[in-house]
Amino acid sequence: MDWLGAVERLRKDGSAGVLITVVQVRGHAPRDAGAKIVVGADHTWGSVGGGNLEESAVRRARELIADGTAEPELQEHRLNEHARNQHGRQCCGGEVTLMLEPLPARPVIAVFGVGHVGFELARILSRLEISLHLVDSRAGQLDQLRLADVTDSSADVTVHHALLGEQVLEQLPRGAHVVIMTHDHAEDFALCDAALRLPTLGSLGLIGSSVKWSGFRRRLAAEGHPPDVIDRITCPIGVPAITGKDPAVIAIGVAAELVVAIQRQVAERQSSTAAART
Repeated sequence: MDWLGAVERLRKDGSAGVLITVVQVRGHAPRDAGAKIVVGADHTWGSVGGGNLEESAVRRARELIADGTAEPELQEHRLNEHARNQHGRQCCGGEVTLMLEPLPARPVIAVFGVGHVGFELARILSRLEISLHLVDSRAGQLDQLRLADVTDSSADVTVHHALLGEQVLEQLPRGAHVVIMTHDHAEDFALCDAALRLPTLGSLGLIGSSVKWSGFRRRLAAEGHPPDVIDRITCPIGVPAITGKDPAVIAIGVAAELVVAIQRQVAERQSSTAAART
């Protein structure tokens, strides 16, 4: 697999990585400028020259992945017998500069129900660098022409025509944020019930009024979900200060809430990594 394929694989898997490129060579070196290696948490694809050069770069790349770092950095390596190396000598005689470019995992958002509000929400979210899943049991809501403005944008968009949205829920990666806004309250309830049985999911949001949510809480409790688990679901959703019933207005409030959830998730991961190192 070439480096482009490796980057696409990481994106598809929702995994972070680092692209390492030989940006400058002075004298003799095992690879020329432009050589690349893609580093994931567990695998690598390609090579920038092997030996201490590559091992040091790969180890640093995995530190960047663990830290959630987004800023690129440069490394300089002297390939001679006098250089201090941790992983063996390389006596090519030259010097190599590497650029390490982090490829952060894209946040994942799944919107169940692409009706009036769902469509407007998808249009807003598609402008973000995220992985966006659009799920609906109605094929017409997922028409290619209808979603053309959504799919041709910054987000990686995956469309699911699924009669049972619960099957899509089970396939979402750890930390995925879920918004439930289907056309059918029975579908909404089935998705809420299924989502609460998946503790690896991120934030859970349900469109509807406080009256709808009160009824859902009673039914979810009857299904065996304890109160603290039911509290994982936010309903109503959106920013309370943003009022109005226009689909686009509602979508703006929900999108703002999701951005906050994503930023909080990133901060918690960074804090957890820092704590683990102390």
